[in-house]
Amino acid sequence: MANQKHAIFPGSFAPFSKGHQEIVTKALHIFDHIYIAVGQNSEKQTYFSQQQRVNWIESVYSENKKITVIQFEGLTVDQCKDLNTTHIIRGIRDKDDFKFEQRIADHNKDLEPNIETILLLTSKKYSHISSTIIRDIIKNNGDLKPFLPKEIITAISHIN
Repeated sequence: MANQKHAIFPGSFAPFSKGHQEIVTKALHIFDHIYIAVGQNSEKQTYFSQQQRVNWIESVYSENKKITVIQFEGLTVDQCKDLNTTHIIRGIRDKDDFKFEQRIADHNKDLEPNIETILLLTSKKYSHISSTIIRDIIKNNGDLKPFLPKEIITAISHIN
């Protein structure tokens, strides 16, 4: 694996949306391997367990050897060091996301100067998708097809 570029894509992914999937697809053009790191965000109500979210994302990428899905706790930069990665991937939907992600990237740079954050834009068709809205659609038995990968829709339909 020498000279290969690896990155981590951290998030709560509660749930993993088509917007997240698009960011991974874009990142695969830049990196040889991506760790999708499913974390716990104390600021968010997750609705689904961390293990469920890992399993769902694994089902989306079951055929892709360039993706590894992991659970993590703590600081993303510490996870980067543990995985020997030097890049963090983050998705941007709008200017508010940019401001937030810029602050986080600056903090991460202060904590670990050798780790770079790569910000990738979602396309317009996914920029309105948020996990909060998706959870509301799930709770009210709405149509998930525009928002979630089919593998995750299938899994959710088995628990509802």
